[in-house]
Amino acid sequence: MNYERFKEVLNRHIFEGEKRDLLKKLAERPERFIGLFRPTKPGAKILQHLLQSHEIRFGDAIEELITEIIEDLGYKNLPKNIKNSEGDTLSIDQYFTNGTTYYFIEQKVRDDHDSTKKRGQINNFEKKLEFLHKSHGRNLIGIMYFIDPDLRKNQNFYVEKLREFSNFYGVELHLFYGRELFEYFNNPQIWDDLIRWLKRWKDELPELPEVNFDENPEESFEEIKELEIRYWRKILQNDKLWEEGIIHVLFGSGEALRLILEFFKQQHSTPYRNLERLLEERLKRYYD
Repeated sequence: MNYERFKEVLNRHIFEGEKRDLLKKLAERPERFIGLFRPTKPGAKILQHLLQSHEIRFGDAIEELITEIIEDLGYKNLPKNIKNSEGDTLSIDQYFTNGTTYYFIEQKVRDDHDSTKKRGQINNFEKKLEFLHKSHGRNLIGIMYFIDPDLRKNQNFYVEKLREFSNFYGVELHLFYGRELFEYFNNPQIWDDLIRWLKRWKDELPELPEVNFDENPEESFEEIKELEIRYWRKILQNDKLWEEGIIHVLFGSGEALRLILEFFKQQHSTPYRNLERLLEERLKRYYD
């Protein structure tokens, strides 16, 4: 692992495809963005959505990075999606072995859950512990890991529950924050590298994400042109998305939309003819 790989993973998870995903959210759940009874204007609402999305995607990126680090340390990563006896698919954040001991890690970015979520978190942990224990018995080690070491809201609760599970199942269980995970695997310098790379990566980011797709219309066009027909139909037929200014925030000059219109014209099917007609009407009314 080096900084370039670290950066590539973060950027891919957090920024790749986010314009397409935002348009899908607009199409499927427009009520999240429109309506008089909101204290935010359209641009602020879109920005809020992007920032929340980045937080979620950040956790996914860190999960992939730690998976790679585990492999770099010489462990063998195992398939993360497994089915229990009830036919339910369990997704394990980290699952790996050194050949004799089997490890699983449930990881979150920060320990700031409310009482309902913390109980859901520990119940989810036990469900995976129970299943993996059937295969590995005492050769299993389970870890609950929170990446951010500065938030430990439910630490006492998790310590107590993991001690209870450890005694009942007869396996070694741990709760770690930040550096502690890498100290356990005798490589604390990995944490120092991650912190240094994370600071460098954040320094390279703009203060706020760009919400205007027309800042680079050609790039935006390439990302969104293959958006499924059903999403375009819902966006083009929803009057409020246009009347309340949501679309104008995303497409400031309409340039990317005009590129999309030309793309629609090049397709030869009834749905695209209808999309072409709808988009021409919207461009004429809101941009020309």
